[in-house]
Amino acid sequence: MKSNFQSGNANRATAHRAMTRAARMICLSALALLFAGCRMDMHEQPKYLPYQPTTFFDDGRSERPVVPGTVARGQLRLDELLYTGKENGVLSNKFPFPITRADLERGRQRYNIYCTPCHDYTGSGRGIVVQRGFPPPTSFHIDRLRGEPVGHFFDVMTNGDGSMYSYASRIEPDDRWRIAAYIRVLQLSEHSTVQDVPESERQKLTEQNPGQSQ
Repeated sequence: MKSNFQSGNANRATAHRAMTRAARMICLSALALLFAGCRMDMHEQPKYLPYQPTTFFDDGRSERPVVPGTVARGQLRLDELLYTGKENGVLSNKFPFPITRADLERGRQRYNIYCTPCHDYTGSGRGIVVQRGFPPPTSFHIDRLRGEPVGHFFDVMTNGDGSMYSYASRIEPDDRWRIAAYIRVLQLSEHSTVQDVPESERQKLTEQNPGQSQ
């Protein structure tokens, strides 16, 4: 009698374990089908590929024009002087931030990288590509460019001029201003006199060039 009772309990336990395993398998299968179905939905969603035509719009293009007034993230450029070199639509002779010695050093570095191939290291327009046949740019030292507002140089770097293309995608706005400041330094260096040198520094020049007339 006892043996039959124990045998019955063992059979029930075995059956319970089998049902539990079956229930787990069913749940896992259902989850797998659910996830697979979601993945297929994402892969098979209705969409247009780039440049794919459509008959839905009159112009036949699936790409739609940007809504007027749309501003891309990070492109809200409200500072007219900083981003255009102008104030009230007119080229400005002001810098949008104070120019320090560090800014001039950075401007010199950027100028040497981007500008010297055409303008050379002095700004005279005899860079290496000019020596090899490229049309020479105007020297920074002519009276017309010496009289241009500093915003002019920023504007040319931003939008290009003549055979010079835009550098807006290559040089950040702050660095364009630093280059413009360094161009002013080059212009001053070519047309300065000893009287423009601080008195504390003139003695050094005299010692370096003892035979040079002041």
